[in-house]
Amino acid sequence: MSDVERKTRLAWDAYGTHHLRRRTPLPEVEQITWGPAANGPGDEILGNLKGLRVLDLGCGPARHAAHLVRAHGAQVDGVDASRSQIERARAHCTDVPGLRLIHADAVDHLSTAAPYDVILSLSTIHFIDPHRLLPALAAALKPGGRLYFTVLHTDSDGHGPASGVTPRPETLRLAGGGDLTVHMWVLTAELWEDLLVQYGLRVRSITVLDAPEQHNHASYRLFQVHRPARITARPRTAKPPVACAAVGVGAVLLGPRGLLLGRHRLGTRELPGGTVEPGESLRETVVRELAEETGLRADPADVRLLGMLHDQVGEVVRITFGALVTRWRGEPADQPGESVGDWRWWPLDALPPDLFECSAQILTSWRPDLPIDHPPARFVAVADPHTPAHG
Repeated sequence: MSDVERKTRLAWDAYGTHHLRRRTPLPEVEQITWGPAANGPGDEILGNLKGLRVLDLGCGPARHAAHLVRAHGAQVDGVDASRSQIERARAHCTDVPGLRLIHADAVDHLSTAAPYDVILSLSTIHFIDPHRLLPALAAALKPGGRLYFTVLHTDSDGHGPASGVTPRPETLRLAGGGDLTVHMWVLTAELWEDLLVQYGLRVRSITVLDAPEQHNHASYRLFQVHRPARITARPRTAKPPVACAAVGVGAVLLGPRGLLLGRHRLGTRELPGGTVEPGESLRETVVRELAEETGLRADPADVRLLGMLHDQVGEVVRITFGALVTRWRGEPADQPGESVGDWRWWPLDALPPDLFECSAQILTSWRPDLPIDHPPARFVAVADPHTPAHG
């Protein structure tokens, strides 16, 4: 988390404390108001929520979260990084079975929670670095899950969005006088959509929500987004490899906690692996790359080659061998100087949406039933791909 986000969190803590001291009343919500006026869309855009797992991200005093439980029969988690806002919520929502209130950083919660059917966020997402938040949001949605959120587009003074992913200061005014400074990522709708697509999400619609007052220039954008039911792999580069690095390997490790994947510095999730060095066997390459990238130790005898994949990217023919590691030692951890880190175990029924193309091809060669879409590749099997693995 950046210093900018920490300062904004402190401002929201001060905001919540201000309202706790004032004992600001919290009337019940009868309909979700997504923008600065009540003349826009309401609950109807959410569809049927009965029995679904729903997350209200940045729930504040949890009025909307409680409304979704009472009116729609959803099972709702309300999460907010501000301790004082959660304190307000707990004082207000004392009799709402089906509502769980959680004080946590948004990304920390998304990284550990079970996947949600629906996530909504009213004017909160723009307070968090999109490159930190959006991949966590995508991974926390079930395949086919839905995301609804509003972000500031133009402030009340007419200051419009930026075309770069950088935060700017905005003023948060307090009832009774005074104000606080927060930092927000106020981006164009096109840039938001590009970022969402980058992290595996798809935009269904964007609604303009303007303030009704003539001299108030405030305008918001309501995004209706979904995670595709099938995972779409991210492409590889068409840049030719060096002569000694034309063959690569990708290692499948499936343990009790799921499949091991790391995040590349370019944003994709991928299997441990890399290119074969001169003089190495394929199994030796798997063992070396596994140790260099994750710190895990394995023996070549515990590496089973699944087969060879070859496809074409531009004018370059790529050859990759998939391998199943059936035994290893240690716990995965980020290694100094490596381009892939943030190693995590992912359940096979909840894989992240931003898979690297090569890793996607290996996984579907190993398990054709996995719901992953990617460009086709020729596969020649050299071992039984259904050999069980353990750690």
